[in-house]
Amino acid sequence: MSVPGYRKAARFGAWLLSAILLVCFWQWYTRKFEVSPAIFPSPLEVWKSLWANLTDGTFLKDLVVTLREVMIGFLGGSFVGFFLALVISEFRPVRTIVYPYVIGLQSVPKTALAPMFLIWFGFGIESKVALVVSTVFFPVLINTLSGIERTDPDQLEMLRAYCGRRWRVFLRVKLPSALPALFAGLELAIVLAIIAAVVSEFLGAVGGLGYRILTYNTDLDMAGEFAALAVLSLTGFVLHGIVRLVGQRLVFWGHHPDGDPDFLHEAPNRFARAAFSKESRIKFANAKKLDRKSGARGA
Repeated sequence: MSVPGYRKAARFGAWLLSAILLVCFWQWYTRKFEVSPAIFPSPLEVWKSLWANLTDGTFLKDLVVTLREVMIGFLGGSFVGFFLALVISEFRPVRTIVYPYVIGLQSVPKTALAPMFLIWFGFGIESKVALVVSTVFFPVLINTLSGIERTDPDQLEMLRAYCGRRWRVFLRVKLPSALPALFAGLELAIVLAIIAAVVSEFLGAVGGLGYRILTYNTDLDMAGEFAALAVLSLTGFVLHGIVRLVGQRLVFWGHHPDGDPDFLHEAPNRFARAAFSKESRIKFANAKKLDRKSGARGA
């Protein structure tokens, strides 16, 4: 096994040990102090409720409903955030007009928007998706915009001098520079999408894990509520892992196995260099040297 493999195994072993110790302490505490299951259930009671709800299909049906809301809203919100980031970065007047509205909308608590969405879109999936979209698009927008604005100005100058066209500058330099930040925003957005979907189900729904948690809370079934929360946590963990894995495969220059901090900065240079021939790069470098010499003589 390689050194990175040993490190991953060690990290997983440390996490597994901590989880086992936490569950053991939880079980001991509930038995030692005879805590009522209606207040704080033991892990064994939570496991029994989880198994019962999985075998009869209750959690699976609710999970399908919540996943539909999450995935539709996540994809829609990510597209809106990415598109807005491109438009804002390329057109300064659009940024001046649109950006304050974006910040103002994000400053409004999503729990305040949820009842309005219920009135506008009804108790179906549309109101849940609307709340997820309004939650997801902002981290995607901010991260993508930050990645675009961190593009090396020398690369932009080179491309504009020898390519000229805006779309080529964007595809060769700006987009590769923004993709690592975009996927960082997507990792955050997928978790926020789950939270938004569950909050919307709390306020009005006929299915979903949020609806099930609210039902168990009304019935004082804390074991069932903990079991539903466990399913939600596992779902968020898996979805976050999928997004992270896709990012590592597609944006391979943004994740260096040895943790080299310069790797991410240097990687987009490959795309910029691919846009030019060797002769063009030499001419550009010589032109910059001449400009520096002439500036020094003038001083």
